[in-house]
Amino acid sequence: MRLLIPPLRDYSGRFSALKTAVFIGLFVPAGFTAYWYATDALGARPLTEALHEIGDWTIRFIFLALAISPLSQLWQWPRLQLVRRMIGVMAFTYVAAHLTLYTTDEMFNLAKVASEILRRIYLTIGFTAWLGLAALAVTSTDGMVRRMGAQKWQRLHKFVYVIGLLAVTHYFMQSKLNEWQPTMMAGLLFWLLGYRGLRRLYGRSRKVGPVAAGLLTLVAGFGTIFGEAAYFWLAFHAPLARIIQAEFSTMTGIRPGWAVLGLGAAVTLIAATRAFQAGQAKKIQLRPAE
Repeated sequence: MRLLIPPLRDYSGRFSALKTAVFIGLFVPAGFTAYWYATDALGARPLTEALHEIGDWTIRFIFLALAISPLSQLWQWPRLQLVRRMIGVMAFTYVAAHLTLYTTDEMFNLAKVASEILRRIYLTIGFTAWLGLAALAVTSTDGMVRRMGAQKWQRLHKFVYVIGLLAVTHYFMQSKLNEWQPTMMAGLLFWLLGYRGLRRLYGRSRKVGPVAAGLLTLVAGFGTIFGEAAYFWLAFHAPLARIIQAEFSTMTGIRPGWAVLGLGAAVTLIAATRAFQAGQAKKIQLRPAE
């Protein structure tokens, strides 16, 4: 039965090196966090730092799961879809650990945990994302797909984009002044939503190519740069011209928008290389035999 296929095998029952590598890799952040906690390497508040570390990786796994479909299409690597469900389930595992660590940090005072979730809006948003991931994890099996029907299942699992938005909002609000990673995640979410919009615009007859992906990267990257500048301008009333100058300067380090541009450029470059290779292979196949 397909439900009994081990995580390290593909749907044909054969060993999958890709799934094995990803399966092991998904446990690495938790392993390092546990090691750092055990060796007192997390500072004066180790439980709080572990809570934040696991929370950060939850969001990264959500975004990685969202990126699987665009990457598999742009890179012409359909087998990459094999690991999307695994990554999504692991994102829920990490967010469950995140909530457990928060409860532990509150000395298992469940009444206080519940009141804090209701009272603090960023915790309410985070808990809503937790509920959404729980629903997706519970319905991630092949059996649930059959029970719900493909259309209802797909509609439910499109909620992952809303979960991504909730996760970024929660991340941004709880990070206070340290907004580098939340801002980068917001830019990446814009890219992912933009890619989905392009897919809907193109329809089933056309695929999003490297040129469109490159243009989307420029929009997402520079949108992140100017969006961050607007945030600092509105929040701290700093001169807008100086903020934009700082965004384009290396004196303040690499800004989130440039990270978005770099990641998008890497995806586009690989996509262009794969498209070129596929074109060359097709020419060889069509070439008449001498």
